[in-house]
Amino acid sequence: MTNVTDGAAPGGPSRPTGRHSRRRAALLLVAVLAVIAVVLAGGALAYAKQFEGRALPGTTVLGQDVAGQTPEEIAALVAERGEGVTVTVTAGDQQLDKSLADLGVSVDAAATAQAAVDRDDSFAGVLASTWSGEFVVEPVVTVDRTATAAFAEGLVPEDRTNPVNASVTFDEDARTWTTEPGRNGQGVDPEPLVAAVTENAAALEDFAVEQPIEEIAPAITTDEAEEVVGSISTLLEQPMSITGADGETHEVSPERRNDWISVAPAEDGQSLHIVVDEESVREWVAARAEQDAVEAEDGIEQVDENGEVVKVVAEKQDGLKITNTDAIAEQLITALKGITPLEAAFESTTIEAEVEQVDAPEPEKEKAADGEKSTVPANPTGEKWIDVDLSQKTVTAYVGDTPVWGPRAMVDGKPGNETVTGTYEIYLRYERQDMTNAAYYPEDHPKYYLTEDVPWVQYFHRGFGFHGAPWRSSFGYSGSHGCINMPVSDAKWLYDWASIGTKTVVHY
Repeated sequence: MTNVTDGAAPGGPSRPTGRHSRRRAALLLVAVLAVIAVVLAGGALAYAKQFEGRALPGTTVLGQDVAGQTPEEIAALVAERGEGVTVTVTAGDQQLDKSLADLGVSVDAAATAQAAVDRDDSFAGVLASTWSGEFVVEPVVTVDRTATAAFAEGLVPEDRTNPVNASVTFDEDARTWTTEPGRNGQGVDPEPLVAAVTENAAALEDFAVEQPIEEIAPAITTDEAEEVVGSISTLLEQPMSITGADGETHEVSPERRNDWISVAPAEDGQSLHIVVDEESVREWVAARAEQDAVEAEDGIEQVDENGEVVKVVAEKQDGLKITNTDAIAEQLITALKGITPLEAAFESTTIEAEVEQVDAPEPEKEKAADGEKSTVPANPTGEKWIDVDLSQKTVTAYVGDTPVWGPRAMVDGKPGNETVTGTYEIYLRYERQDMTNAAYYPEDHPKYYLTEDVPWVQYFHRGFGFHGAPWRSSFGYSGSHGCINMPVSDAKWLYDWASIGTKTVVHY
């Protein structure tokens, strides 16, 4: 027996099952997605490629979207904005419109642009920037605070910048001390301007700032100067005197004190003080001491061949020397500086004179030898005087009618420069002096001369005088510019022996 089961006819078509249909659908979806992925990947790559070396999406500079721009384009944007900024500065009664550069501000457009493009521009970086939101780039701005401060200080007009200190001056004509008033200056504290520029410059937008101008008082005020004038008045009222060696008083007069003082700022420039010309004070005191001093005058005695004194030609006179000149000068300087009275006195010591013995003239010796009393030559005066014999070219020193030195050979004035004749007195003396005729002839003139350090000079009439002539080797002729030229040793002897007022007789 045959068992038959219902089923498809042999060789007929088969029908898919449900599991097979789902598999085909999944494969189809995968294929479609793959195609889409390929398309998207290609587009993303192309999208990322366009941002190479440029600003990425979301990048902003100065509030402006610069995505896709080159560094050059961004730099141009920043530079233009920076150059267009106007800063309005108000200082006192003036208002100025200035650029950032005027205020010491520099805008680095290139660095700003570099910061804008200096991001990860890889495929992943571009995709990330697309979704990350806004990327803000601040401009690179530098403020030179020193330059900004200098601009602020320059806001004050030059003629009003510095305060003028009060001063004290002496009116020579009126012989009075007066005050020159001080004057305020103007200045600024630059910090407000520096702070405002530093705070606002980076925005590259117009802004305004106010810079205060301040009054600056002088370091030395008018009141202080007037106090100094008052101190000078007090100084001039103080009694000041020096008692001389002879008991006479040397008054230090207000007029003299005026010549010694001046007024100057202290070293720190913050005050005025009275300055004393110490050198002039010392010179004045030394001159008074010299005036009181007495030069020792050696005596002269004539002796015979036995050494016996037959006549006293000149009595010796002891001298007087002031011993505390420097101390008195310091006391006076201290009194002037301290505005205090002065009552000082010179101290002195005696300088012993000597006696020079000379041979008596022959007539005197003969009288002494006969045992007779020596007599004084006719018309004795006892005074010192100098005889200049132009015909003999000699100089002789006399006391009364008695020659005590000389005759000594000399050189007198050459033709055209003849030595004057007449009776004169020595009126000016120098141990050394430069001699020149520059007052009459220029340096390039043939007659011009300048002789330095001429020794032992004694003038007896205008520019005529005695002096040593170390440049000469012989004497006894006419060859000088008018003076009596002598050997240096002779000129010194005559200088030591004579003095101011010694009579000089010049004759042929």
